[in-house]
Amino acid sequence: MTDPPWALLAELTHACPLRCGYCSNPVEPAARSAELSTDEWSEVFRQAGALGVVHTHLSGGEPLLRRDLPDLVAAAVGAGLYTQLVTSGVGLGERRLTELTGAGLRSVQLSVQHTDGATAERIAGARSFAAKERAARLVREAGLPLGLNVVLHRGNLDDLDGLVRLALDWGADRIELANTQYHGWAARNHAALLPTPAQVERARTRVARWRERLDGAPELVWVAPDLLDATAKPCMGGWGAVSLTVAPDGTVLPCPAAGTLPGLDPPNVRTRDLAWVWRESPAFNAFRGEGWMPDPCRGCALRGIDHGGCRCQAHALTGDAARTDPACRHAPDRHLVDALVRGAADAFHPPAYAYREGAP
Repeated sequence: MTDPPWALLAELTHACPLRCGYCSNPVEPAARSAELSTDEWSEVFRQAGALGVVHTHLSGGEPLLRRDLPDLVAAAVGAGLYTQLVTSGVGLGERRLTELTGAGLRSVQLSVQHTDGATAERIAGARSFAAKERAARLVREAGLPLGLNVVLHRGNLDDLDGLVRLALDWGADRIELANTQYHGWAARNHAALLPTPAQVERARTRVARWRERLDGAPELVWVAPDLLDATAKPCMGGWGAVSLTVAPDGTVLPCPAAGTLPGLDPPNVRTRDLAWVWRESPAFNAFRGEGWMPDPCRGCALRGIDHGGCRCQAHALTGDAARTDPACRHAPDRHLVDALVRGAADAFHPPAYAYREGAP
């Protein structure tokens, strides 16, 4: 019997006022016209609660672009779900936040790109820094828990101390320093985003010092750079193990990037209920457990911890989602990652990003 999922990532829209070069959303996003309606999302939340989900991230793109966002928050709360808004902060004014808290919003996670406004906006591809600072202030004044998320890469790793100080100044309860995952636009921009090993080691040392200094308050999370660490991460806690993603058009995925995998044929909430998707669908059972694993994963003592690594990364780098994640030092294809890391180090230069269409 498959255990129920714990979390739901509700990608309400792929539309976004930012054009971050590290974005892991699909290069070809779901059209606004294809997005689930208010009633359809409400039914998704009802089914998620009945399935056992307790936490939903209301994400995107930028979820604030959904005019019905307060109704969606209320529907999720009514289904018994803890609601967290994952946002750029652009468009989060006092009135909007009052509507959301009145609907039952429980917490906010705000993205930050850099402490220098001009650099932050170059990374984001849009003017946004002042809006983020204002949003952080409003969230704290509203009494909601505030998390700051920083996607780390070559262009901001050396600003780590400043980013932690900024989070403290803005009153963050949680600071997530997440090294880039190379999916979507981030994969297209990997040459500009991949840091040098020296950058990563400096940052790792600084994180350790901050953790000692902060002593757990606020919580400081470091999401490891698997490509440089040569250690496969337990992607999503294991395929179909603890969470599911519903894309803007209703496609249900074991992880946000899984839509890129050929032959997966992911189900859609418009034609299948979440209970069937989670327990019985071929897509969610494709890489569950350990039976699918090749060598060396099959005989590795870490197979129950890293679950063979990231299936989407394995496909992106080798063309085969069932291969051992090349991030792992024991992977037969590790040389592919080593070549990427060497190439990025040899070509170190000020980052130049490819932005989504319509970006500056």
